[in-house]
Amino acid sequence: MRRSFTIRWRAIPAAADAGMTTAEYAVGTLAACAFAATLLAVVRSGAIKSALSALITSALSIAS
Repeated sequence: MRRSFTIRWRAIPAAADAGMTTAEYAVGTLAACAFAATLLAVVRSGAIKSALSALITSALSIAS
């Protein structure tokens, strides 16, 4: 009786975490998409666009 009780309790955590990886991937994917959308909005702003353009122009003029 004692052995079957112990085996049953050891099997519970494995069954309880069976769907967690899918949920974690879904949350991670949503967070990555939200971060990408925010970054895209920031990069498309006028001030950042002109600063990046100046940086690229400066880097290309140094290389020549």
